[in-house]
Amino acid sequence: MSPPVEEAQIVLAFDDNRLALALFGQYGQNLALIERRLGVTADSRGNHVTLGGPRDACEQARRVLETLYEQLQRGHDLGQGDVEGAIRLAIAQGSLFDYDAATQRASFEEINLRKRLVRARTPAQDAYIRALRKNALVFGAGPAGTGKTWLAVAHAVALFERKEVDRIILSRPAVEAGERLGFLPGDMKEKVDPYLRPIYDALFDLMDARIVERALQTGEIEIAPLAFMRGRTLANAAVILDEAQNTTSMQMKMFLTRLGENARMIVTGDPSQVDLPTGQTSGLAEAMRLLADVEGIGTAMFSHEDVVRHELVARIVAAYDRAAAGERNGGAAARPAARRREDGA
Repeated sequence: MSPPVEEAQIVLAFDDNRLALALFGQYGQNLALIERRLGVTADSRGNHVTLGGPRDACEQARRVLETLYEQLQRGHDLGQGDVEGAIRLAIAQGSLFDYDAATQRASFEEINLRKRLVRARTPAQDAYIRALRKNALVFGAGPAGTGKTWLAVAHAVALFERKEVDRIILSRPAVEAGERLGFLPGDMKEKVDPYLRPIYDALFDLMDARIVERALQTGEIEIAPLAFMRGRTLANAAVILDEAQNTTSMQMKMFLTRLGENARMIVTGDPSQVDLPTGQTSGLAEAMRLLADVEGIGTAMFSHEDVVRHELVARIVAAYDRAAAGERNGGAAARPAARRREDGA
């Protein structure tokens, strides 16, 4: 028989009424998210909030609210993603009894840009940023919505702003679900732009629009399909290959061997969404397997638990993962049965 759960009640007071209102969220939406994710009750009155529920969960909720309030005091805006990130940090830090304030970090890793502060929101994103800072080549693999590309672009922008690299080169293979460039109207740039739109969006989100436009014109920021990388040596640059699951083995080898002096390379992709012809090996999966033990190369793996888009996206990804696992297990179970029938024939 399991011991009874110890209930607790914690009352928090925040000095600044205006910041407390931002902390609780419009119509209390931030408190509602904390309630839903941690299994506590959070009742606000003025600049006070009363937390109730299991003792460990209340302690985690307290750490979440105090962390977010400190961010507001430092002048940072607070979005739902920041609340979710603080919740995940509290969960990762463990229970009240496991938590040691002297040894635990107050927050996940951050990337300081001129336009905004970018903060990791999950343990996997935290490990990803640390790998980017440590290694010349980093693979980031996992489902959509985990921030792989966005954080890669943020890291590249930070290197560019600090003058650690002279340029940013962003690339994707021009292969998408069931379509090829020849089906699209327009010249080469007009054909390629739709495939690179997510990278454009990340750039404009992380840098001033005028700086992005000027850098694109001068070539300090270059966006090109993977085929344009052949024969080049990419030096003094932050180079990102996005949607790398759609590269072939030869394309991936070609890209990785472009790495030049003082260059940093980031390769991102979702191994579960390969749009290559049936039977063709994904260059991303092969490269991660072959280079797993090579010094100077880092790998960050993401799962549905790291999805930072709408809550439903994580559930959708998890459902597809369960279905795929079921198919693999069913196939494994069916193969021995088929062999037995053949042996008995």
